[in-house]
Amino acid sequence: MIIRQRLTVVAAATALAAAGIAAGTGTAQAASHPSAHESGARAAGCSRAYLPLPDPSCTPGAYNPAVTQATIQKTICVSGWTATVRPPASYTNALKVQQIAQYGFSDTDPADYEEDHFVPLELGGAPRDPRNLWPEPRYGNEPAQSKDTVENRLKKAVCGGQVTLDAARRAIASDWTTALSRLGL
Repeated sequence: MIIRQRLTVVAAATALAAAGIAAGTGTAQAASHPSAHESGARAAGCSRAYLPLPDPSCTPGAYNPAVTQATIQKTICVSGWTATVRPPASYTNALKVQQIAQYGFSDTDPADYEEDHFVPLELGGAPRDPRNLWPEPRYGNEPAQSKDTVENRLKKAVCGGQVTLDAARRAIASDWTTALSRLGL
């Protein structure tokens, strides 16, 4: 079992290397994600102690440089735009398998996790940067589906001029479970 799991991780890592992982798109900075982790280096093991948030040393978040306050009406506020930047499942599934092992989840079934963009695509998160992706559990007190609702409400508030892009990004990267209340939404 352990050998098969390690082979799966090695195969996933090889697939990621072949896919040409792009990095260097800007790291999200928030109180719970210290700047000491901006280098993009991933820890050998990631802690589950931060759940429902990712381990900040493994997943500090990263931004898409094409999305700024000045470009939101041409990017995130355009219906269907996120589909144009979303990475293919072949990329995210391989990364998910690798990261499930890094986080040490005893449940290794990829179907039980969403390979989540920590800073969501809806707010200009980096689409393919592993620092912005992590295996978010679909179970527990705050499952992956709960974050999706927050992401959509924040995008609507940004596109409607209620909050700035930077404020929404800071709120969700700090703690998505309190992002809406923090911004008065």
